[in-house]
Amino acid sequence: MKAINIKDKHALFTKQWHPHRIATVDNMQILLAKVKGEFVWHSHEDEDELFQVIKGTLYMQFRDRTEVVKEGEFIVVPKGVEHNPCTKNDEEVHLLLFEKSSTAHTGKVQAKLTQTIYPDI
Repeated sequence: MKAINIKDKHALFTKQWHPHRIATVDNMQILLAKVKGEFVWHSHEDEDELFQVIKGTLYMQFRDRTEVVKEGEFIVVPKGVEHNPCTKNDEEVHLLLFEKSSTAHTGKVQAKLTQTIYPDI
């Protein structure tokens, strides 16, 4: 049991759209990610996802609207809701994600950005 510095952990990697696990809480995982540009439209049938913006501005696209999530804010995407996170103006955004360990990165969608393994840092 040690304190985890989120900023220091973000400094350990550069790859975008590739989450890294920093902790596990019961059957939940806490991930860090750096994102830039547009991701992949997808949903998760059985899992909610929490996206907290540590640095920058995230645009969470839904089919009927886009929610702007600013630094220090978070958004919860309920299970079954199709979504597509993205950034604008070439900005790199730093995220903390909280989700079940069973959550597939892009749900049932297989895409170039899909990751199957989240390294621990």
